[in-house]
Amino acid sequence: NRLNKFYKPEQYKEPPAEELSEEEKVEQAYSFVQVRAHGFAAPPPAPEVGSFKKSDSGGVVGLMDMMINDLKKEVQEAEFAEKDSQEDYEKLMKDSSEKRASDSKAVSENESALAEAESDLSQNHDDRKANAKNNGETHSYNQDLHKSCDFLMDNYDTRKSARTEELEALDKAKSVLSGADVAFVQTQRKGGKFMA
Repeated sequence: NRLNKFYKPEQYKEPPAEELSEEEKVEQAYSFVQVRAHGFAAPPPAPEVGSFKKSDSGGVVGLMDMMINDLKKEVQEAEFAEKDSQEDYEKLMKDSSEKRASDSKAVSENESALAEAESDLSQNHDDRKANAKNNGETHSYNQDLHKSCDFLMDNYDTRKSARTEELEALDKAKSVLSGADVAFVQTQRKGGKFMA
C-alpha cells in the first residue's frame, strides 16, 4: 500500500486514522515547529521537460507483481520437477532391488551349479582312476594270456608228439593187461598207420 501511495496514487487507500491517547495529543499540541527558514536563497526552477505519459505497464508495482508471479511459476515448476525426480528415484530403487534380487538368485543358482559340476568332476576323476587301474589289470591279463598262447603255439608240435607217444603207451598197457604178447607189436609207424 505504501508503494501505491508513491507509484499509483489512484489505487492508494488511506490507512484508518489512529486515535491518540491524551499524552500523545498533548505532545503533538506542544511540539516545536520551525516557523521561518534560514536565510537561504530559493532553489532554481526545475528544467522543463516534455509532458510525461504514464504507461499501462503498472510501474514498480506491476514489476513486483510480475516478479511474484514469475517466482510462483518457478516454485511450481520446481515442485513438479521434484515430484518427477522423486518418482524416478522410487522407480530406480524398485528396479534396483528387483535386479539385486534376481542377481542374488542367479548367483546362488550358479554357485549350486558350480558345486554340482565340481562334484561331477571329482567323481569323473575317481572313475578315470578306477578305469585306468582296470585297464592296467586287463592289459596285464592280456599280456599273460598272450604269453601263454605263444607258449602253446611254440610247443604245439612237441606236445602233439608227446601225446601221440602217450596214447601208444596206453594202448600197449591196455593190451598187456588184456594178455597180449607185446614182443611182436610194432612200436613205430609205417606209412602213417598204426599196426597192432
